[in-house]
Amino acid sequence: MQVSRRNFIKLAGSGVVVASCVPSVAVASFADLARTLALSNLHTGELLETRYFDGNQYVLNEMTRIDKICRDFRRNEIHKMDKHLFDQISLIQAELGVKAEVQIISGYRSPATNNALRARSSGVAKKSYHMLGQAIDFRLEGVNLRKVRDIAREIKAGGVGYYPNSNFVHIDTGPVRYWS
Repeated sequence: MQVSRRNFIKLAGSGVVVASCVPSVAVASFADLARTLALSNLHTGELLETRYFDGNQYVLNEMTRIDKICRDFRRNEIHKMDKHLFDQISLIQAELGVKAEVQIISGYRSPATNNALRARSSGVAKKSYHMLGQAIDFRLEGVNLRKVRDIAREIKAGGVGYYPNSNFVHIDTGPVRYWS
């Protein structure tokens, strides 16, 4: 099946996006391409440049490195992150035509950290996808936050939260929904 990137996004709303979640299913202009990201964790100062998908499969060692940079820095706990989060970020970058550094505000959160954050803020979900490694709060260096949000919504990236006052966008691999 040959699909342009623009048609890929249009098909996302009709359920065809499921094909992109299975590496063996070819969606030509995106799923078959190697994917690289430059990541930085704003809390730890760590930097990572990674080619986490080689064009045919996810690279286990690179996914392990991503898990580490996305760890709960407060408790130094590492959890397996959902690889599809990074596919969503790669697709957002492709749609925006940028290869900007992905600045991580929050990746994995342990239940203890999530509860502590909930005690301080009503904006933290009790059953946060962060605790499952299925959510990331981020921004793209030098890219307008509203544009990142708009593309994330357009590709139906699961949950998309927009936090302009805190300068980040939340995406997760849960059901499609939006909030600000």
